[in-house]
Amino acid sequence: MSVPPRELDRRHFMGLSASAAAAACGSTSGLAGETRRSLSPEPRRLRTRPVLVGSGNCLPGMKAAFPRLVAGEAPLDVAIDVVKVVEADPEDRSVGLGGHPNEDGVVQLDAAVMDGATHNSGAVAAIENILHPSEVARLVMERTDHCMIVGRGAYEFARAHGHEHVELLTPQTRRIWLRWKETLSERDDRFPPPSAEDSKQASRSRREAELLAQADAILAERPTGTIHCSALSVAGEVACTTTTSGLSWKIPGRVGDSPIVGAGLYCDAEAGSAGATGRGEAAILSAGSHAVTELLRGGASPLEAGLEVLRRVTRQARRAAAWQPGLVDEAGVPTFGLNFYVLGLDGGCAGVTLRGGGEYAVAEPDGGVRLEQLVALHEA
Repeated sequence: MSVPPRELDRRHFMGLSASAAAAACGSTSGLAGETRRSLSPEPRRLRTRPVLVGSGNCLPGMKAAFPRLVAGEAPLDVAIDVVKVVEADPEDRSVGLGGHPNEDGVVQLDAAVMDGATHNSGAVAAIENILHPSEVARLVMERTDHCMIVGRGAYEFARAHGHEHVELLTPQTRRIWLRWKETLSERDDRFPPPSAEDSKQASRSRREAELLAQADAILAERPTGTIHCSALSVAGEVACTTTTSGLSWKIPGRVGDSPIVGAGLYCDAEAGSAGATGRGEAAILSAGSHAVTELLRGGASPLEAGLEVLRRVTRQARRAAAWQPGLVDEAGVPTFGLNFYVLGLDGGCAGVTLRGGGEYAVAEPDGGVRLEQLVALHEA
């Protein structure tokens, strides 16, 4: 397991704050009407190496799309094409087609995109029967004055722009959902199918037993499924997208962090880009992706910025555990998972996680397309 680096020097951040405060005070001096000095630097237009960074399930999409980023394509185009691979993959039950449904057996998807160059964004939430919510999120950004459209409105908006109606619940995820329903309680009226020993159709029962074994393995740990990708172009422009089927068996209409700008993703031409996967509520309450990006703006490295926000999440979870038992263990470590994927304007990147384990995907000219170990704040 990776050993977390030393904690960030708090005086470093205090010094940054003090400098900003001094600049603010100084801006009021001088002649009346004098233009105040901006506390934010001008956008840095760097010609740099192209880089993709994101969750581990980005790897197939990165392999297909990274050459186009190297060739000079816009970062948002490439980032969306990376996540579309998983949105359309029925074997990946975390996103899009074949994603885990809500408690009613309906797959509801969330997605957002953000373009650092224009500082614009678009998102959809609780959208049903649309294969590529990331594309619809981009339509919201480019074809409306809104940041988010949800539910039936998002579906109708997508259909109006030519997206087909698609049944997203596959036979495999339907079976897993039914297994969840059948094992919720011993006091309801649902029964699991007969065992292989009791059935006369042995071959069919063996297949059923295999599916049930897979379902039980999944149900042992309530899955959360998301994919995030941040992209840095050869011109130094950043963009990002996050898309998800959300928390398994969620209350219908529940929306996590993925479509919320500042929580599930954020990018800025003056700072960098960040995105999250894991417990959406924790990313929302910490404004996690925005917080990471602001630390990049202040001079922190991608690794430092990601770990610092995870420290904040840890402290927040400890306070919340007073009214929501189970958020932290006896040692005060969060029991949930949360990852951040961070990309700086110089091409530096990092992947961090609350608890040990896991990988993230990276694509860069000198290192190729590969998986790297997430750096953990706490031991597993």
